[in-house]
Amino acid sequence: MPAAKFGLVPWVKKTIVEPLVQIIRRGAEPKQLAFSTALGLTLGLFPICGVTVFLCGMAIALLGNHCHAPSVMLANFVATPFELSLVIPFLRLGEFISGGSHFPLTADAMKRILTFRASREVLVGVFHALLGWLVASPFILAALYVVFVPCFKLLVHKFSGGGPPSSPKKQANPQAETKVKARQV
Repeated sequence: MPAAKFGLVPWVKKTIVEPLVQIIRRGAEPKQLAFSTALGLTLGLFPICGVTVFLCGMAIALLGNHCHAPSVMLANFVATPFELSLVIPFLRLGEFISGGSHFPLTADAMKRILTFRASREVLVGVFHALLGWLVASPFILAALYVVFVPCFKLLVHKFSGGGPPSSPKKQANPQAETKVKARQV
């Protein structure tokens, strides 16, 4: 597998999977985890790069105990590649809603942006992307919450000890413990 060869699988395990398992094992409610993760992903899709951390921080401060801060921040981190890939769809949605002209995504337009000759067009494009995100974000939040609630119920049940005992061998053979204790005395 090429992904394992370059260290992508260990990186994902270390930076996403292990923190998620730690969050789940600390005993948060599945609905709170689902809401916090959906909120972090939704805010993480904000179409202006670098602003999402501040948005998540403000949401955590405003919501207080109603959200789980580590889940919000982890989801914000996970949303970064999706944020970049959804800027254009949000831009087009905002253009459609406002009835504005399409922002050209051509080499000439990029040249004008890089030479600072397209400042008005860029600002209008940013406005359209923000409008698209503002319209889409409640639907994204609701859809993610509906999907995440059963997932987190299952994960919390699996990782928090709500299921069968984690080490059935210790309970299956209590005489082995007695023998060990007798030798230690």
